[in-house]
Amino acid sequence: MVLSDYGKSLLKPTNPDPSDAAASGLHNEKRNILMVECSSTKQEVEHLEGWCRQNNLCINVKKTKEMIVDFRRGRHLPSPLYIGGTAVEVVSSFRRLRRAGLGSSVLTSFYRCVVESVLSSCIIVWHGSCSAAEKKALQRVVKAAQRTVGCSLPTTTDIYTSRCRKRASCIMKDPTHTAHELFVPLPSGRRLRSIKSRTTRLRNSFFLEAVRLLNSGGPL
Repeated sequence: MVLSDYGKSLLKPTNPDPSDAAASGLHNEKRNILMVECSSTKQEVEHLEGWCRQNNLCINVKKTKEMIVDFRRGRHLPSPLYIGGTAVEVVSSFRRLRRAGLGSSVLTSFYRCVVESVLSSCIIVWHGSCSAAEKKALQRVVKAAQRTVGCSLPTTTDIYTSRCRKRASCIMKDPTHTAHELFVPLPSGRRLRSIKSRTTRLRNSFFLEAVRLLNSGGPL
């Protein structure tokens, strides 16, 4: 994946005429993130350049940064990215994006797309069985990102809790789901029937944890 920031101070109107609605309107927009596959990066950038020319804008290459995120073992660096004949600077660190002048909203979006998506992958399956030391190690990653982004970020426990509630609610609303019968309301209709367990592993599994979370959240 390639991240490039384009917007506000990155797009400069080539025609200073204030009556140009397209130029003045885009110039006042907030910064955005362009994330595309490496195979289509050049095509996307060329499309963006063409759109800018049609709207009397030009991309400020000095304020445009490229970050390549590749989780493959056999990594092959792509060819340099050029905008208007000038090579775009490639950054390799999350903190470099902050030093480049990117705002908190852009950095937060990047964190959620690249870092949080990996940390929270299938989180409702494995987070309940994590030890205190493992949860602390995960939180260190989040805290390091918070210092870079400059704003608070949800903890892995918060993400786990919200996704458990959401997933359990979907199962309860779907009578055809194989686990629907595990969420049985009590006669009062205010709580769910607790599921008995003899082992800690089963007690920390998704279904039992979801029942506890829904019961602790008030009436169903």
